[in-house]
Amino acid sequence: MNRVQISPVSTHPVVLANLYIGGVAVITCKMTTGHPSAIRHHTSGDNKMNPIRAAVVQASPCPFDRDRTLERVAELTREAANDGSQLIVFPEAFISAYPWGASFGATLGQRTSQGREDFRRYWDSAVDVPGPDVDRLAEIAGENQVHLVIGVIERELGTLYCTVLFFAADGSYLGKHRKLMPTASERLVWGFGDGSTLPVFETELGKIGAVICWENYMPLLRMAMYSKGIQIYCAPTADSRDTWLSSMQHVALEGRCFVLSACQFVRRQDFPDDFDSSFGNEPETVLSRGGSCIIDPLGQVLAGPNYEGSCILTASLDLDDVVRAKYDFDVSGHYARPDVFRLSVNESPTPSVVTNGSPFELLPDDTGDHTLNEPPHHGS
Repeated sequence: MNRVQISPVSTHPVVLANLYIGGVAVITCKMTTGHPSAIRHHTSGDNKMNPIRAAVVQASPCPFDRDRTLERVAELTREAANDGSQLIVFPEAFISAYPWGASFGATLGQRTSQGREDFRRYWDSAVDVPGPDVDRLAEIAGENQVHLVIGVIERELGTLYCTVLFFAADGSYLGKHRKLMPTASERLVWGFGDGSTLPVFETELGKIGAVICWENYMPLLRMAMYSKGIQIYCAPTADSRDTWLSSMQHVALEGRCFVLSACQFVRRQDFPDDFDSSFGNEPETVLSRGGSCIIDPLGQVLAGPNYEGSCILTASLDLDDVVRAKYDFDVSGHYARPDVFRLSVNESPTPSVVTNGSPFELLPDDTGDHTLNEPPHHGS
């Protein structure tokens, strides 16, 4: 695989964007986890945080082929780890597909047998959480001593969920976030997450969480993440429009956090021959052009966006910049007005059936607010 280093959009002196030509790129991250009191932070003698190397991947999976996609993740994780990245974010639905242009045979009042078969294939390539594919991803993270933040299609019973999984550098599985609100036709094939999977993990590199694609346009969800002190805000997406960059800049500036957004670069030829896309079926047709980026807490572009092909974008993140940025604006702190506005977040699991002896209790009228001192729920 040929590597070409290109200059970033910004003039930040420590940023490199690595363009992989003629191949696919993937990502990894390096962190450890544990109880906050046991966290080891990268600090210098004067208690300043040492910069960390972060990366976002812009590439294509092997759509509808979970096993091949896992091997692609493994190969590219090794490449990224060898390049020194400590934190890596994969795009939305990387395992095993975001089916651009698929109709699943649905119109109002009618579904086709072919659409049902298309859904079966999609379900068959999805990931059980927990399960052997989660174990494999944990193994990949541990072997390379990196953190992975990766978008998957999760399955539970007959329902699919758009999910982000988090893995630590010691090979442990940290938890997940299920997308709360699928957008438009996504609601045909994906279920809705609940408030029990809105984690922000405290790691040796900082506080990390994820908000998926157009969830980023939900102001109350963003506020919930800001209130947990998120420092590294991961935004896996399928949105490759020009407007996405300004949205990510707004999130970074609003939350005074680093934003790492990863989007797939996918051509029609990456999908199976029998896949029918309304975007076009010529092999070179671009179904998603990427646009991945890394933004600093004052909204400045550190790397990207790239619309040219598969790539890994990297940047050096100084988490002290988060504190510097909050000097004049802390949206959930000194710039909040809790006497006027207050957000209530329900983070209890909401199963459809509660039986005698179930670990889930019926929801109270007011579940209270979640804090970082309370362990996040990761159940369904």
